[in-house]
Amino acid sequence: MGTDNLIFLEVIEWFDDSGQELVHRIPEQGSGELKFGSQLIVRDSQAAVFFYQGKAYDAIGPGRHTLSTHNLPVLTKVLSLPWGFSSPFRAEVYFVNLKVFTNLKWGTRDPVAFKDSSLGLVRLRAFGVFNVQVVQPILCINRLVGTQGVYTTESIEEYLNRVIVSRFNDLLGEELDSILDLPGCYESLSEKLRQRLEDDFGRFGLGLTALYTNAITPPPEVQQAIDDRGRLSMFNDMNRLMQMKAAMAMEKMPESGGDAGSGMGVGLGLMMPAMFSNLMKPAGNESQVEASSPYHCPECHVPVAKDARFCPACGHQLLVISQCVHCGKNLPPNAKFCPRCGTPVEQKSAGIICPSCGTENLPEAHFCNQCGGKL
Repeated sequence: MGTDNLIFLEVIEWFDDSGQELVHRIPEQGSGELKFGSQLIVRDSQAAVFFYQGKAYDAIGPGRHTLSTHNLPVLTKVLSLPWGFSSPFRAEVYFVNLKVFTNLKWGTRDPVAFKDSSLGLVRLRAFGVFNVQVVQPILCINRLVGTQGVYTTESIEEYLNRVIVSRFNDLLGEELDSILDLPGCYESLSEKLRQRLEDDFGRFGLGLTALYTNAITPPPEVQQAIDDRGRLSMFNDMNRLMQMKAAMAMEKMPESGGDAGSGMGVGLGLMMPAMFSNLMKPAGNESQVEASSPYHCPECHVPVAKDARFCPACGHQLLVISQCVHCGKNLPPNAKFCPRCGTPVEQKSAGIICPSCGTENLPEAHFCNQCGGKL
């Protein structure tokens, strides 16, 4: 094996100057020569993941560490090194940024087809923001960096946007009857969409800490139809229309004695119930959603330490190296088949092809993200 691309690593550390780098690789190209006894410096909100022969293994938390078989147990087992072995071995170190990345954008690049019960088939555009955090560094490296080549928030934002839009299309088809009901549904739609995306993000070792929908807008011609419908609804009750016009006329009349004042009082009295009926309604208390901590056991939901590898209550494996694409079972290192369902580890879940337009959709999608047809 040649040594042209070797870098000998004695002190390993990284600081993110941009604040937008999700993963940083050391060395940036090729492999480095590591040996037990080298110094590893991991800052707060970071995790260092060791990558060997195309797969991530051990993750080390914040602090100054001297590399040994004690803090690299999985990699030591894979290398089959004897205790106290100090000769160099070739590997890479990935520093994973564990902070919450905020204000990432999501939105429909093309309008989403929606079957409205009142207006028929309309195409909607939607956009919003979301916050994401790496909660399983090894799984993130194996799934995103190892297969997708994702290193920055810009590259992950583009990929996750497609996932969000696909689930958003499903949610609209199942939860919304008409876009006329949208003004009171933004908060509930955002929360339901976030819950649906938890499993999708979790497959990549990511936690979706928050998601907000800023706007869902139809095309201009549909907006004009909604405005026209609103104007027509104002004239359904002709009696109230006449009362309103009479009251407005009375207000413009000059003060000319008691009779005119009495007439004005009668007119305004007729308007008072309509004008203040909505103002007298008690305001409802807004629901407060407590942000769930990402550090809970997924099996028994007991709070656990950030650096715990197993749940102290039920023994569930918390440090996820890989997951089955079919059933989500945590896989041991070097597994070739899932111990629960027998699916090959390298097998990818197939997307669903729309029978109407032929567009490929995400697995488990219920509506096509191109034509809106039911899958």
